[in-house]
Amino acid sequence: MTQATDAVASTEPTSAERLRIILVLGALIALGPLTIDMYLPALPSIVDDLNSSAAAVQFTLTGTLIGLALGQLVIGPLSDVVGRRLPLIVGTAVHIGASLLCVIAPNVAVLGLFRGLQGLGAAAAAVVAMAVVRDLFTGRAAATVLSRLMLVMGVAPVLAPTIGGGILIVGTWRWVFAVLAVLGVALLILAVFSLRESLPPERRRSGGVMPVVRTYGGLVRDGQFVVLVLVAALAMSAMFAYIAGSSFVLQDEFGLSEQQFAIVFALGAIALIGASQLNVVLLGHFTPVRIVISALSAAVVAALVMTILAVAGVGGILGFLIPLWFVLGAVGLVMPNAPALALSRHGEAAGTAAALLGAAQFGSGAIIAPVVGALGNDNVAVSLTMVAVSAIALLALIGVTITSARQSGRQPAQNPKASRTIHASENSAAATAPRKTAEASTSEV
Repeated sequence: MTQATDAVASTEPTSAERLRIILVLGALIALGPLTIDMYLPALPSIVDDLNSSAAAVQFTLTGTLIGLALGQLVIGPLSDVVGRRLPLIVGTAVHIGASLLCVIAPNVAVLGLFRGLQGLGAAAAAVVAMAVVRDLFTGRAAATVLSRLMLVMGVAPVLAPTIGGGILIVGTWRWVFAVLAVLGVALLILAVFSLRESLPPERRRSGGVMPVVRTYGGLVRDGQFVVLVLVAALAMSAMFAYIAGSSFVLQDEFGLSEQQFAIVFALGAIALIGASQLNVVLLGHFTPVRIVISALSAAVVAALVMTILAVAGVGGILGFLIPLWFVLGAVGLVMPNAPALALSRHGEAAGTAAALLGAAQFGSGAIIAPVVGALGNDNVAVSLTMVAVSAIALLALIGVTITSARQSGRQPAQNPKASRTIHASENSAAATAPRKTAEASTSEV
């Protein structure tokens, strides 16, 4: 199946249907951020309760991210074969069971194992939501829906540490996982009764291992897709650098309480959410590629300022937080656009492409979390990591954009492959076309 036939075959939902889809998918995809963030205020207390080290407890976050990454690699292709609903329901059920097991974890190693299972279950919601968006929307509409989805999903990291801090007032860190189990049950009910199947049988892929291997092989041979996935993953890494180190920086280094930490963490999440909604407005004036390049440039500058202040030991907590909020805002602009650009290239394998994208994002987070710990779990460690990942993402995207422009200049205008390049996204005529095929949708993003 080609990109063109895939997009032509699909009819985008009405405005009312779009709102319902965004609300349902936003609630489901929130399971991942809730799982990651809700126990963050409890990290120092887990260190004390389990007689462990900060680095060892931080690996429980790594376990969650590894589960999220590996789960998507399996669940994504599976959703292309059996449809979207079944993997989502089974994965959410796994998350519920793993959450209950975390409640009784006797040590940090076992907790890390069960956290990995939690991530594995939450991966279903993450990858299925992305695939459903690609099933139903193309081009700028996909980027717009992802931005709106981030608004709903963004409530989770705002509320999660606050909820966690509130739970810690009346109970221990184990209560956090009991609440996650209850939330999982509620989301499972929502998935069963509110989400229709978005992938009809005639558009599903044949089963077997080799088709999956060939699909992944085709994806990784698409250089532009790989770079866009890398950009999305590195942007997520900047956010995970903050997530991994925030509780130790803000509570141990700057002396905030668990509840104060939750409030400050929420402010950072608001910066990310606000930028993702600004992205909807910016898409009316700029192409996604230009937005991403500008956002990454701003992230590099802000992260450099944060690093200089941290190394010099000046500015205090505001010298850490203000540049940080600019970095998170930049991430909020990158996160809807880079995935939309990547997924628009492979609509015929949306589940597998979304799986590879999600696995790269959470896999990079799994790597970044222990890196921040190894560098010292302080504001210098967080700042340096953010500078590195933002700069690499910016250089990679600029490089592939220049290469694409050169290749496009050598190709005849009627060559359909030219419309699939990143450079073609700068074509304003294509961007204003009222109705587009898949290739036109790809060209505008």
